[in-house]
Amino acid sequence: MKKLLLSAVIAVLAMNNVNAQEVKFGAKAGVNFASLSGDDVEDLDGRTSFHIGGVANIAISEKFAIQPELVYSSQGFTVSESGVDVTGKLDYINLPILADFSVAEGFSIQAGPQIGFNITDKVEAEGESESLDAESIDLGAAFGVQYKMETGLFFQARYVLGFSEIIEDVDAKNNVLSLSVGYFF
Repeated sequence: MKKLLLSAVIAVLAMNNVNAQEVKFGAKAGVNFASLSGDDVEDLDGRTSFHIGGVANIAISEKFAIQPELVYSSQGFTVSESGVDVTGKLDYINLPILADFSVAEGFSIQAGPQIGFNITDKVEAEGESESLDAESIDLGAAFGVQYKMETGLFFQARYVLGFSEIIEDVDAKNNVLSLSVGYFF
């Protein structure tokens, strides 16, 4: 998987028709509405949290760009058991690599793969915490829309559908709806 990801990044950077004028860098932050799906997690509720990260937009043509991002994303779940509130914290460093198709002035549709590297995996209840033993890698597909203003300000809405079982021997996959605001420098 690492070789595939590295090859994709090298291919994007090696395209001879991309010059420095066509690459924009930016930053973004926003809110996550995260949940888990699968047969073993039907009674869990979602977790509302945040994300923050960096963005690059690499223009390939007037209507098409590649948009890689590097994002810290706080995800997980909540549940109430016997009157006790339990929070599952699953935090990731996510790397989506999105195809960005311009459909109208400033408005684009985005889709592509995402790989996440788990950095926090714990369950907290009543001041106590313990590890979930989450898998270190999470694979998914991202779909969304982006609106870029001429000032550099941009807005995103995105859904990431997880493909990987994130906890060993448990049918549980990440799903995240995120709303972001950012700025291209």
